[in-house]
Amino acid sequence: MEGLHRLRQKYGLGETRALYELVMQQRFNLSRNDILLGKDTTLSAKDKAELQIILDRMADGEPVQYVLGYEEFCGRMYMVNSNVLIPRPETQQLVRLVEQNVAVGESVLDIGTGSGCIAITLSLLGFKTTAFDVSKEALDVAKQNAKRLGAEVCFGCENILQPKSYSKHWKAIVSNPPYICVSEANEMDDNVFCHEPHLALFVPDDNPLLFYRAIAEFGCKYIENDGWLFFEVNRAYARQVEALLLQKGYKETQIVKDQYDNDRFVCARKK
Repeated sequence: MEGLHRLRQKYGLGETRALYELVMQQRFNLSRNDILLGKDTTLSAKDKAELQIILDRMADGEPVQYVLGYEEFCGRMYMVNSNVLIPRPETQQLVRLVEQNVAVGESVLDIGTGSGCIAITLSLLGFKTTAFDVSKEALDVAKQNAKRLGAEVCFGCENILQPKSYSKHWKAIVSNPPYICVSEANEMDDNVFCHEPHLALFVPDDNPLLFYRAIAEFGCKYIENDGWLFFEVNRAYARQVEALLLQKGYKETQIVKDQYDNDRFVCARKK
């Protein structure tokens, strides 16, 4: 199959095998054992045509998650497309930090919700969740995920750099905002740079803390006293984010490493 050959040229044998097995499992319900038994060679003509399209898209560099339309996060499958970032495994730790520090049943706001994976997971864990995003297209994806997974989330279209006024307060704010500097783009994989939404990825080189500053200031107004702020951060700026929060009057700041030993999360409490 031509698409499979192109895929091997792009990713090598090992990664191609893993991608192929993922496609077979998710789209055609065939296990690794089924593939070893040759059942993938007995697909119908319609399925073979669909498989060819899938392989061609991946060979062109499109992430497999967009091609298949789903990615797993905290044990659930989330619909994704090019309007939202693909959920990353390390971001699951952001959810765990909320669980460890905030009582179930409290109100939590997710800023920059994208696919909704953080807000929906927290809702299904028993938190009262609100989710903001500046992108209406991203909110459409998040709303579909919430409906499909049976989560109650209050969604709002909000530009956190120019936020509206609210009468509501939240016990915690959680956010995985854009944090990659434009100058870092040349270090990124093409399948990320060329396909994932730049609106959710990049910040100006001369203002890398743009969203952290805006969210921290928003939190000063709308986090309840002794409430929490949880950030996922660019590992190069974790110390600067912590210093920013201390400057804004937050307390009990903490930098938490991800599973790869990178400074990936910053937590703080409002006085």
